[in-house]
Amino acid sequence: MRLANESAEEACPHESGSSATPVGVSDADPPEVLRLTPIISPRVSHLRQNSISLRLFWVMELDKMDENDWKYHGEGNKSLVVSHLQHCRVLRLLKFPSEDSAHTRQTAEQAFRHILNIVDYSKYVMKPLLGEKYIHSGEVVKLPLDFVRQLSLKVQQERPELRCDKVMDTFSGCGLCLPNLTQLPLHHLRDHRPPICVEIKPKCGFLPFSRHITKECKRKVCRFCMHQHYKLANGKWKRLSRYCPLDLFSGSKQRMYVALKNLLEEPQNNLKIFKGGELIFSCKDDAKQQPDLNDLIQHLWPYFPHSNGLYNGHQPGKAVLNEFIQVICSSLLSGGDSNRSGEPRKMHLSESRPHCEASPFPRDLLRNGNHGLPKDSVLSKILQVQMLDNLDIEGIYPLYKRVEQYLEEFPKERNRLQIDGPYNESFMDTVKNCPTEDDGSVEYAVGKVHQYRVAMTAKDCSIMITFAPCEEDEEHQLNLEKPRFTYSVSILDLDPKPYEGIPHQYKLDTKIVNYYLRSTQAPPPSSLYKERQECTLLFHAV
Repeated sequence: MRLANESAEEACPHESGSSATPVGVSDADPPEVLRLTPIISPRVSHLRQNSISLRLFWVMELDKMDENDWKYHGEGNKSLVVSHLQHCRVLRLLKFPSEDSAHTRQTAEQAFRHILNIVDYSKYVMKPLLGEKYIHSGEVVKLPLDFVRQLSLKVQQERPELRCDKVMDTFSGCGLCLPNLTQLPLHHLRDHRPPICVEIKPKCGFLPFSRHITKECKRKVCRFCMHQHYKLANGKWKRLSRYCPLDLFSGSKQRMYVALKNLLEEPQNNLKIFKGGELIFSCKDDAKQQPDLNDLIQHLWPYFPHSNGLYNGHQPGKAVLNEFIQVICSSLLSGGDSNRSGEPRKMHLSESRPHCEASPFPRDLLRNGNHGLPKDSVLSKILQVQMLDNLDIEGIYPLYKRVEQYLEEFPKERNRLQIDGPYNESFMDTVKNCPTEDDGSVEYAVGKVHQYRVAMTAKDCSIMITFAPCEEDEEHQLNLEKPRFTYSVSILDLDPKPYEGIPHQYKLDTKIVNYYLRSTQAPPPSSLYKERQECTLLFHAV
């Protein structure tokens, strides 16, 4: 297979990148194309201190907005996404708990501030850290309220039942317009086969190495693997996932293959696959039911035609999945930077143990080769930002309390310390220039807390890999076997993590670690049953 690289800036038709042209608008657009019109909003000035007094944002033309032109795309804990049927655009709309929906004024104000913070945080904090080619910050849009209410009614029947505890924001009319990353630019789609998009939520890719850690198991078993036991006990999932993030972030193609294979077998909310913008593979709403890999293979077969017979000794279905996983691995490892010898520069974890003891990857194979991530690969970029958390939550929590104590005495300092934003160059300077040694100051504590919040964003982000068969004359080919694909890689879900969430993270960490220790110290029921099977009864004559 071969991959042709494409930057995230080209990930959608009509994408204007960083130019001044409004997103979704070009001089060549015909009248019927979805348009965004700029307006000046004086409302923003009181929401932004140390910023421009007036801010440009976008309003969609009233006569162009029809709820029937949009379809339900998906949703997370805090927002819902709809995609346009014809144009490569999605709208991200906030959600609120049902009981808060009556407070319309407060909700509208919160929504506006929230979305502005998301855009600023992505543009001024995450983009410089992760790389401009991977990030789409989007634009704030003002939507007609009638359109939003009709859209809410339309998508309600398509929402998963477990997500319906929250309602879509229908009061503020504010949304976030972004490119539809499940698609590729039209000029690449010369083939009849639609693009395949893989969305991965990789989670934390290293073991903590902080001197503040009190439980030794945290240095040996990754957070994701420990959290699985806690989620299983709470009924979040019905089966343990065998996926381990440290295998995916290892740079070893063997370990990455095992990690991706385990994601396919138990995707939970860490893997989704789209075809032509339509979701074809994910965790079922009913967590008891596993996704059907045979259905996925049927979707993928046209992209790997030489796998229809036996390939490298594999059965046809396994050969298709093998090729598919190789495409994902190649995309995750691709990077444009090389050193003088022509070999990609690698990132190695010097301070952290490179493997997790809960990983299913065979221990005897761990020593094979000195692996690392190419320096400019998407996984390397994410991991570097994750490792801004060098104190662990156990080291951060006392610093959080130091900040809280200071704010109790000097509440007006909250704005100067940018606890709630704005997320601008000044905030970024605090993150980058935090001292390495604790001098006892509140400035040091705030700097480390901000670093922790940025690292938490990187630990919870998603990667979108979109690929489609490409022509023989495509440029920037990777030297891999056929078939060949053009692809794009993007990073999304880059919202700022709330300062107020740190106590919750501290308590959750304690619960996860304690439960893992209790559940793994007790012998599993299966081993007890096995011992009973192996016992022998002897009958003696009386």
